[in-house]
Amino acid sequence: MKKYLIIMRHPPHGSIHVQEQLDIILTLAAFDRLVSLLFLDESVFQLFRGQSAEQYEHKETLAIFDALALYDVNDLWVETESLMEKGLILEQLTLPVKTISRARVSQFMSGFDVILGG
Repeated sequence: MKKYLIIMRHPPHGSIHVQEQLDIILTLAAFDRLVSLLFLDESVFQLFRGQSAEQYEHKETLAIFDALALYDVNDLWVETESLMEKGLILEQLTLPVKTISRARVSQFMSGFDVILGG
């Protein structure tokens, strides 16, 4: 079975990028594909507690992230440097994630058959 890596790079609100990526993730998972997520750059704010979509015209995405486990999407990764650059720590995130250093991301990505996003 192919392994899919979805690379998240966009902040949680202000565009439809995150919603589109979540649609892809849920579609792949519904067809029993092996899906992993990698959060880079501004996307680390997608996992931050206390965010709100009220000021934007887009759907609240945090509830969808909470539902990923129901679809067996449990392999969530966040780049350590992205967290540090945004002043966040793991305890501030809503989901359990694994950390990976920027130096190891390329090697990590080589373990997947299909890479989407960015």
